Amino acid sequence: MAETITATLEAGRAQGVPERVPMGSIVETDIPARLDRLPWGRFHTLVILALGITWVLDGLEVTLAGTLIGALMESPTLHFSAADIGYATSAYLAGAVIGAVGFGWLTDRLGRKKLFFITLATYLIATTATGLSWDIWSFCLFRFITGAGIGGEYTAVNSTIQELIPARARGWVNLAINGTFWLGAASGSLAAVVLLNKDVIDPQTGWRVAFFIGGGIGLVILLLRTWIPESPRWLLTHGRVQEAEAVVADIEERLKQAGVDVPAPPAHLPKLKIRTRSHTPFSAVFKAMLHDYRTQTLVGLSLMIAQAFFYNGVYFTYGIILLKDFGVPSDHVGWYLLPFAAGNFLGPLLLGRLFDTVGRRPMLAFTYGISGALLAVVGWLFQQGTLGPVGQTAAWMVVFFFASAAASSAYLTVSETFPLEVRALAIAVFYAVGTGVGGILGPSLFGALIDTGSRTNVFYGYLLGVLLLAVAAVVGGIWGVAAEGKSLEEIAKPLASAD
Repeated sequence: MAETITATLEAGRAQGVPERVPMGSIVETDIPARLDRLPWGRFHTLVILALGITWVLDGLEVTLAGTLIGALMESPTLHFSAADIGYATSAYLAGAVIGAVGFGWLTDRLGRKKLFFITLATYLIATTATGLSWDIWSFCLFRFITGAGIGGEYTAVNSTIQELIPARARGWVNLAINGTFWLGAASGSLAAVVLLNKDVIDPQTGWRVAFFIGGGIGLVILLLRTWIPESPRWLLTHGRVQEAEAVVADIEERLKQAGVDVPAPPAHLPKLKIRTRSHTPFSAVFKAMLHDYRTQTLVGLSLMIAQAFFYNGVYFTYGIILLKDFGVPSDHVGWYLLPFAAGNFLGPLLLGRLFDTVGRRPMLAFTYGISGALLAVVGWLFQQGTLGPVGQTAAWMVVFFFASAAASSAYLTVSETFPLEVRALAIAVFYAVGTGVGGILGPSLFGALIDTGSRTNVFYGYLLGVLLLAVAAVVGGIWGVAAEGKSLEEIAKPLASAD
C-alpha cells in the first residue's frame, strides 16, 4: 500500500514532508481550497497583467496582418494577392494548432512556468523575423512559427491562470482576459495607421517595422514573468509538496504586505488526496477526454469550432472587404478596425460577470445564439449592399459585442472542465481542432469567396457561420457544465485523485 503523506499547513510550511515525495505516494492537502479562499489582491492583478498579455499579442498580430493587407499587396517585393493573404493567415493558424498541441503536451509534463517562457520567446523571435520576409514562402514560414508560439501560450497561460485565480472570480477573469485580445487589435490598428502613412514613413518600410513591435513587447513581458510562480496544483501532482506549500505561503505573504486582510485558514478546509506521478500517460489522457469526459469534449469542440470559424473567417478578411468592396484606402483600414475592436473588448468585460452569477449554461446559449442571429441579419445587409463602410463596421460592433463573450467563454469552458493533469493538453487539443477546422478553413474559404467578386457568395459563407453558432448554442445550453463558483477539483477530480 502506498504511503499517505499529510501536508499539514502551518505558517506556510509543510511539516515533516520531504522536498520531493516518492512517485506513487498519496499526498493529502488543502492547497486548492486555500487558493480558492484567498481574497483578491495585487498578486492576482499582476498575474493577469503578466500572463494575460498573450491575448494582447495575439490581437496585435492578427490585426497587423489584417491592416497591412494593402501594403503587402502593393509591395514590389511581396506582391500578395487576396489568396496569398488567406494562405499567410492559414499558415499562422496552422502554426498555432501545432504549437498548441506540442507545447500543451510539454506544459503538462514540464510545468506551466517553463513553458510560458519558451512559448513567449518563440513568438518574439518569429514575429521579428516576419518583418524581414522576402517572399510569400518566407512570410508564411515566419507566420507559422509565430502562430506556434501563440498557440503554446494559450495552453500554458490559460492553465496557469485557471489554477491561480479564486473560483468565485474565475469566469469573469477568464472572459475579461480573453477580451484583451482586442486591446492588442486596437493597438495594431493604430500602429498600422501611423506606419502606413506616407507622410510619416514609407509604407514598404512601415509594414516591416510593424512586426518588430510585437517582438519588443514580448521581450519586456518576458522579463516581467520572472516572478510568476509555478502552479501549486501542478507541483503537488509531481510530488513537489514543499515547493507547492512555499508558493501558497508566498502568495499569502504578498497579499498581506499589500495590505490585504488574509484570514487564517479554517481548521477544516476541504482536503484532497493525490497520488503523485512523474507524468500522465497518453492512454489516461485519451480515456479521460473520449470516455470519462466525453460530454465535456462534445461541448468544447462545438464551442471552439463555431467561434474559430466565425471569428477567423470574418475578422481576418474584413480588411480585404474594406479595400475591395468599399474602396477604403489601405492606410485608412485601421480606423475602421478600431471601433470593431472596441465592441469586442467591451463584450467579455461587461457580460463576463454574468457567467459567474446567471451561470455558464444560460450564458453559453444566449451569447452563441444571439451572435448567430445577428450574423445572419448583418450578412444579409452586406449582401444587399444596404450599408456603407461606416454602417457595416457599426453593425459588426454589435455582432461582436456578443460574439466576443461567446468566443471567450469557449476557452473558459475547456480550461475548467477537465482534470488537472490533462488541462493544458485539453486546451491545446480543443484549440487545435477548433482552429484547424474553423480557423484555417475560415480565412481560406472567405478569401476565395471574396475573390469571386460576389457578395452573395460571401453571404453563403456567413450562413455557414450562423449554422455552427446555432449548434454551439444548443449544445452549450443543454450539456455545458454549471461550473460557476466551484473549485477546479470539484468540477473535475484530478486523474491522480486517491479519494
